Amino acid sequence: MVVPTKIFLHYLSRLREVLERVRAVDKAIGSQRLYPDMFPLLQQAKTAIGFTLRTVCPLAGRDIVSFSDDVDSFESVLAELDSTCAYLAAIPDDAFGRIGARSVSTAAGFADLNLDGWEYYQMYAMPNFFFHYAMVYAIARHAGVPIGKADFDGYHRYPLGFVFTDECDPADLDNLQ
Repeated sequence: MVVPTKIFLHYLSRLREVLERVRAVDKAIGSQRLYPDMFPLLQQAKTAIGFTLRTVCPLAGRDIVSFSDDVDSFESVLAELDSTCAYLAAIPDDAFGRIGARSVSTAAGFADLNLDGWEYYQMYAMPNFFFHYAMVYAIARHAGVPIGKADFDGYHRYPLGFVFTDECDPADLDNLQ
């Protein structure tokens, strides 16, 4: 069984790489949004990180912890990410042996939910984590940060200069890796 911590640790490492690439290009991207009523990039990252703990803690029979602070900076978000990863890595795999027997109560916006462990994990928590993580990626891409699908998932590989569409401006190929 692939336990939740393994999945989150993998994708939190990808999130770190994306955040580092954004920071190297322009820290101001951290306050950019895809749309005015959406969170900016750094808040999307903090929400994704927080969802890992909101997911793992109840599924492992633990109280939910948080390493977040009220500072919206790359340094703060990366520190939160490091603390979260250390916490997740310390949870033994066997803590997830009873996911199906657990009941998780949570809020989804203004809705109160009470879901069994598997439904909570697969139908609510994972999609929410990936939504916020994908928003970080989308904002970064939209801002011109040179990242691609391989940066998002850590599995894909493409040859240098590869593009999916012939509608791409050749000048943009200089930004691909």
